Amino acid sequence: MQDHEIHPWLAKMVQGDSQAFHHVYELTKDEVYRLLVFLLKNPEDAGDVLSEVYMNLPRSLPGYRFEQPFRKWLNGIAVRQASNWRRKLWRRMRLFDRVKLNAAEPPERHADERILEREQGSEMLALVNRLPYKLREVVVLRHYRECTLEEIASILGIPLGTVKSRHHSALSKLRHWIGQDQMLKEAVLHAD
Repeated sequence: MQDHEIHPWLAKMVQGDSQAFHHVYELTKDEVYRLLVFLLKNPEDAGDVLSEVYMNLPRSLPGYRFEQPFRKWLNGIAVRQASNWRRKLWRRMRLFDRVKLNAAEPPERHADERILEREQGSEMLALVNRLPYKLREVVVLRHYRECTLEEIASILGIPLGTVKSRHHSALSKLRHWIGQDQMLKEAVLHAD
């Protein structure tokens, strides 16, 4: 999806064209959903937050500057909604001691969920998922969404120095964990 392809649809959306909204949704929903699964680690939560992202999109769109990349701007909305969702969950857990829901049948699995499951099976992604949320969101935006550090600072609304610090801290933790895993594998090989 290139900005020049989506900008005419965004202009129509600002004017209230519902067909334009559906077109933008179809062009962007899969990418936003994958980002949310990376951030939230739960496909069900990601689906709920995806709905919130697209409910807020028409309200936020008048503030979009057409000279900036749309994908990065939309990622910013998704990251903020994911943060809001995590805050809501934390409050709910504290207030209600979070009751586990027992579903009789598992929901039908979406094709993207199957793809994400394979991706989550990789060792690196498992390590990224172990990172604290603030570090994980920087790593996901930097390495899975290929945002620059400046873009990440803009998306998250934090200083560039904070982004650099979180990125460095995340990479240090990942290197440490990879080293530990390697030592464990070597110990298992030598034990045989």
